[in-house]
Amino acid sequence: MRLSLLLSLAFCSALLAQEVDGKKVFETHCWGCHHQTAVAFGPPFSEIADKRTKDEIKAYVISPESMYKAFGYKRTVMTQFDLSDNELDLISDYILTYKGKK
Repeated sequence: MRLSLLLSLAFCSALLAQEVDGKKVFETHCWGCHHQTAVAFGPPFSEIADKRTKDEIKAYVISPESMYKAFGYKRTVMTQFDLSDNELDLISDYILTYKGKK
């Protein structure tokens, strides 16, 4: 019983730590143009999460110039970021936590 409680606590702590890290990546690179649930210069994360998969989000962050037509956009003004694989995973997962939120 104790072991399962400790494992559950460790798992929840890991999930919260990942969200905090994803939030930090958001605040560092994305916040100037995107907000979580409100329209700013770019679409809100809630809209992105409702339309895109994790792989699509990562591809667009890596190379918005090569992906905008595939997504049906007429143009892109998004800056290309040089994020590590870990940062890409964190920001993609963070964005997807807003799926279904308005």
